[in-house]
Amino acid sequence: MTGNSINKFFRADPQNQTAFPIAKAGWPIIFASAFVTFVLAMTGPVYPALIGILITLFICNFFRDPDRLTPDKKDAVICPADGRIVFTGVVNENPFIDGPCLKIGIFMNIFNVHVNRIPFSGKIKKIQYYPGKFYSADKEKASTDNEHNALILETDKQQTIGFVQIAGLIARRIICYVHEEQDVVCGQRFGLICFGSRVDVYLPEDAVLSVDKGDKVKAGTSILGYLK
Repeated sequence: MTGNSINKFFRADPQNQTAFPIAKAGWPIIFASAFVTFVLAMTGPVYPALIGILITLFICNFFRDPDRLTPDKKDAVICPADGRIVFTGVVNENPFIDGPCLKIGIFMNIFNVHVNRIPFSGKIKKIQYYPGKFYSADKEKASTDNEHNALILETDKQQTIGFVQIAGLIARRIICYVHEEQDVVCGQRFGLICFGSRVDVYLPEDAVLSVDKGDKVKAGTSILGYLK
């Protein structure tokens, strides 16, 4: 990928070969729900089986993993999560990156795609998991008090970016596919959070923001801002 590329978009991951792709982590839950629904349909009243079908369809929808085309723009910070911007601003300190930085908070409700994507190309320098509490993910104290998984990335220009997977009120499982010292590409899938959650992004203080509080964004597609 180059900023002067003729193509305006690119695929960070191989294209799915199914019409309705599902994240691998969702299949065990889907199979379990479908099995229970089948048992209810064979042995029980109609209404519990219908409820089971609806629950199974909801789980399938929750774990959907659509392909995304990522903008090919120089220094662009790509959104790591689907959802709504609930915070933007400079914070003087945080547990993840030294010094003041620009923070962007993205809240995912249960109807959003929950697959997370890398915001900027570089190398994963540190991954730190914290077993915290489970406040509602749209609250600001969830950023540091909730269970979370923080990834620290270093760009080719030695700039530091942090992005943090945060569990929510209902979420109880954070999944991360990448590891420390791994080279990654913006728009690449790196994990997911189950059932309602939040992702915070920490950028250098002089980064130029492209979103405002209340904006709806998509992982791998929306641009949060630009690094200088």
